[in-house]
Amino acid sequence: MVMPGDGQLFGKVIKLVGGDNIIVKCTDGKVRTCRIRGKIKRRMWIRDNDLVLIAPWDFQSDKADIIWRYIAAHAEKIKQDGHLTGLEV
Repeated sequence: MVMPGDGQLFGKVIKLVGGDNIIVKCTDGKVRTCRIRGKIKRRMWIRDNDLVLIAPWDFQSDKADIIWRYIAAHAEKIKQDGHLTGLEV
């Protein structure tokens, strides 16, 4: 299971905007416009209410890249471990 590293956060998908853009609510309380990285664009299907791992951009803090999508079992385990403060998954 992939866990957040330096500068990475958990987030919950709020809305699919179109193309590869998604609105995500992060554990730091901010709502960001995220894009799906090219490496996972065709590998993972992302839906509303999915738990994702994001990396905010250094130069524009209201945008980020989606690095990973968690399956339901992993999301539940992360929630039980107490990592999702401020998010409801």
